[in-house]
This record gives sequence, structure tokens and C-alpha cells, in this order.
Amino acid sequence: MERQIPKNVRQIGNVSDSPKIYVEDYVDTFFAQLCEKAGEGPIGAFLVGDIQKTDDEEYVYIYGAIQMHDLKLSGSDYVIDEDTWKTAYEDCKQYFEDGEMLGWFVAHQGVPLTPEHSTVKLHRKSFPKKNTVFIMKDPVEKDEVYFALKFNDLMEIGGHYTYYEKNPCMQNYMISTRKKNGVCPSETVEDRAAKDFRSLVRTREEQQQQKRSNHLMYAVSACLVLIVIIMGVTTINNFDKMKSVQTALNNLTSTTSSDKQPVEAKETSGNVTAVTNEPSGEPLQQEAGQKDAQEDTGQKDDEGQAPADSDQPQDTDKSGQDADAAKTDAGVNGSDGVYVVEQGDTLAIISRKTYGDVTHVDAICKMNGLTDGNLIYVGQKLLLP
Repeated sequence: MERQIPKNVRQIGNVSDSPKIYVEDYVDTFFAQLCEKAGEGPIGAFLVGDIQKTDDEEYVYIYGAIQMHDLKLSGSDYVIDEDTWKTAYEDCKQYFEDGEMLGWFVAHQGVPLTPEHSTVKLHRKSFPKKNTVFIMKDPVEKDEVYFALKFNDLMEIGGHYTYYEKNPCMQNYMISTRKKNGVCPSETVEDRAAKDFRSLVRTREEQQQQKRSNHLMYAVSACLVLIVIIMGVTTINNFDKMKSVQTALNNLTSTTSSDKQPVEAKETSGNVTAVTNEPSGEPLQQEAGQKDAQEDTGQKDDEGQAPADSDQPQDTDKSGQDADAAKTDAGVNGSDGVYVVEQGDTLAIISRKTYGDVTHVDAICKMNGLTDGNLIYVGQKLLLP
């Protein structure tokens, strides 16, 4: 009958080797009790169980152990006499009728946990079947090593499983032989097995709880990372918006600054416009036009009155004296070759004041490096050609 692989197990060591060895918890408890009884000499037991093979793996299940009546020592060699074999077969048939003796256990103080050549030879003779098991244990240090018969030699197995199941056969054996073998009563064995099982279940529950806590921490960490990413993207977007606003403000500031530059005045009938320090050029243009008209009228009057003036004496009336004074003042403002622009002046007016006509406008522009003759301001000094 094929056995199901136990579910409630505890791993001991590295179990990657083959075959996979499963030892029932009562058997492991029995080994511990034998070690407590061990003295300086060896103490041993036969292993009872079965070997099963699948397509992928081989399994050894040890669910019983029978104490050797007498494990003798000849030098450094172990010796199992006929009486010990006979008693073991009888106990196996009585308590483990479906079981098979498939190996042995030795607890020996102060002996290296490596089988001698004689021990390997004894095992091959007593348990020639492949994957039979030999267990060596130090009763003081509690160290143990498992071996399996492979390739005609005892090969060390890195680890095994301890499993937990109902085992009435081993329990009955321990109860019946407790006086002879000195093992603990069944109640103690049951308590220890139950305690180990509860400890195993508790450990598994703690592991499951730890896994759930880890999953929760992973989820929280993922949420935090997502929040940080979202905040980073939002910050970058806001930075871009702030940069756009800053650019718009800079552009607005530049536009406002350009609006404060001098404004070109409207053209007059003579295609010459005066620029002054007033916010708007219209009052200056009107004043300039009026002055030009007055000057033109004055010139015509002077031309009409010239014959009459030539016949009159030098002491004329007061209005004539004022006109002569104005002409004299106009001559003073350009007499040194430098003309200071006055309120209402244009290049045409300056040319007319200085030379009596407007033909010198281009010469004044070239003399002063003016590319645009309309851009002059009050107080500006112009060189006269």
C-alpha cells in the first residue's frame, strides 16, 4: 500500500539528498530515552518501517524502533549475537506485524560519528537492501548523523524529517517494555508528542502571521512609493507652471519698459516734428506751428515795412526795439557754433533762426550724427555747420 507523504513535519538539516528519510516523533523520543540510559558502552536499536519508491524519488519511513537486547563490542567492532536478533524479530512481529527491519541505531559516547569499515561490513550483511539506514548518535553531545546504503557503501545523508501522526504500534511497544527497557510511561510520551505537535503548529501559525505582516508592510510600502511618485510628478508640473508664469511676467515687464521709450510725434505740414520732454507731443507741435506762423507773418510784415523803415529815423517806437532785441538774443544762442535746443524748437526752426532758411536741416543732422532729425530734446546741444 502506497503511503501518503506526511503533512505535519519538521525538517532537520539539509534534506536535498536521496532517499528522503521520515522518522515518526515517537521513534525520535525513544532514541532520546535510550541516550539518557547510555553509559560508556554502546546501546542500540533496530529500525522498523518501510521503503517506498516513486518515479521521481525514494522514501524511507521509520515508524518503529526495537531496542537491542545486547549490543556487544569487540575491540572497535560492533557485534550483534543471535539471541539479540531472535528477540528483535519476535518483538517486530508482535508490535509491528506489517513492518520491516530496515536499519539500526547506535548511541556510543566518545566515538567519532563515522562508521568504521567493520560497521559498514556488518550493515551490508545484516541489511543488504538499498537505502537501508544506519544512525549514529553521541548521547552526550546529542549530535547525530544519518547514513543510507548506496553504491555498496554507507553514504551520509544531510538531513531528515520528523513527522507527527498517530502511532499506536510504537506507543504499545513503549508501554509494554517500559519496565524492561526503562522508558517513560505512555502518558509522558503522549504528552511530549502532543507538546511537540502543538509547538510545531504554533510555530507555523507564527510564520503565517509573519507572512501576513510582511505582505501588509509590502502593500504599505508600495502605497508610500506611489504617493511619493505622484507628489514628484505634481511638483514637476507645478514647477513648469511657475516657470511659465515667470516667463510671462518677464515678457510683461519688458513690454512695459518698452512702452516708456520716447514716442515719435505726429508729422506737420512741413514733414518735421519736434520731440520734447512732455508726455505727449501735440502741445509742442501746436506751439511750434503757431510760432512758425508768427515768424512767417513777421517776415512778411518786415518785407512790407522795409521801405518805410528806411526813411524813418533810428529812434523808432518801442515795438521795433523789442523785435531787434529778440533777433539779437536768437543770434547769441548759436553764435559760438553750438545751439542749445529750446522749448518748441525743430530742426527747421533752428535752421531758420540761425541761417534764415530751412535748407541747412540736413547739414545739421550730419554734423550731429542724427539719423532721425525728429528725435531732439530740450537742452540738447547741437553743433552748427
